[in-house]
Amino acid sequence: MKRIGKERKLDAGEKHLQRVRSICAALPETMEKLSHGEPTFFVRKKVFAMCSNNHHNDGHIAVVIPAAIGIQAMLIETGPEKFYRPPYVGGSGWVGIELDRVSDGELAFHIHEAWRLIAPEKLQAVTQVPREKEVAEKQVAKRRAPRPSAGKQKI
Repeated sequence: MKRIGKERKLDAGEKHLQRVRSICAALPETMEKLSHGEPTFFVRKKVFAMCSNNHHNDGHIAVVIPAAIGIQAMLIETGPEKFYRPPYVGGSGWVGIELDRVSDGELAFHIHEAWRLIAPEKLQAVTQVPREKEVAEKQVAKRRAPRPSAGKQKI
């Protein structure tokens, strides 16, 4: 069947929001709803990512996510061109990520970390990705291994 009209092209903001949407959709029990006029992503009714497509003409095409204690300040200090303190939720440790300044891999990392901060522990336990299991197993093995005496010998 032949299309009569032209397909609508996505603008830059919509393309970046599609990146966020595809990463979030791959996470367990994620649901997308509009909140405050922007796509917002939930895990079991708790927000872990909010899109900002020039919201209130603030100039940001971004995703806003929660960050662990101390991470927000570190990200903003080390990468002010990529990260910013968003209004309203910035005081609670959330960080804005400029979507045109980060790679897909970096974006996925930050969104996955945000999901982990918000998702219930039981859900995290059953959905842990293999890479994380390997890291956890190595840490346990390291703790169980005998410690070297750091050069000191018993006499």
